[in-house]
Formats: sequence, structure tokens, C-alpha cells
Amino acid sequence: MFRLWVKQWKENHLLKDTVICDDSDRRRTQKVFGALESACRQFDLAKPIWLDKTIKEFQLHSKTRFYQDNFIEEVPFDYLEIEVIEDD
Repeated sequence: MFRLWVKQWKENHLLKDTVICDDSDRRRTQKVFGALESACRQFDLAKPIWLDKTIKEFQLHSKTRFYQDNFIEEVPFDYLEIEVIEDD
């Protein structure tokens, strides 16, 4: 079972969070993108842009943060954090 924890933070306070589960046989990258898209729909957000920094951080730690620079539109939080909490 693959699980991705998605959290919105503002001024060091957790605003919203959700855990997206994926039990399919897709590749890990597809599961991450699919879970992030599902969480963004749930939070009514546009999908963030993966910058080089976020890609490297996610590859190293299975966790990254998307700041205002990663979004085209204004967001009402400081950053969106994603973390893989369970991997196949």
C-alpha cells in the first residue's frame, strides 16, 4: 500500500491535512503524481509546479514542500508539504 500525507501549513500551524492511499500496481512516480492531484482537488488547489529543488528534496527524503513559487496563483498558506508515509 502506498500512502502520501499532504499538509497545508501557515505560520507553523497545520491548517489541513489528508492521506491519499493508492493500492494500484502503477509505478511510484505515477502514484505520487496521482495522489498529489487528488489532494489538490480535495483542497481546491491548482497543482504545484515541481521545481528542481523540490524534485531533489523529494528524491532524497521522500518529502518536500511546495511554496508560493511553486504555484501560479496565490495560495492562502505558507507551504504545502507532501510526505510518503508508506511505500510498497
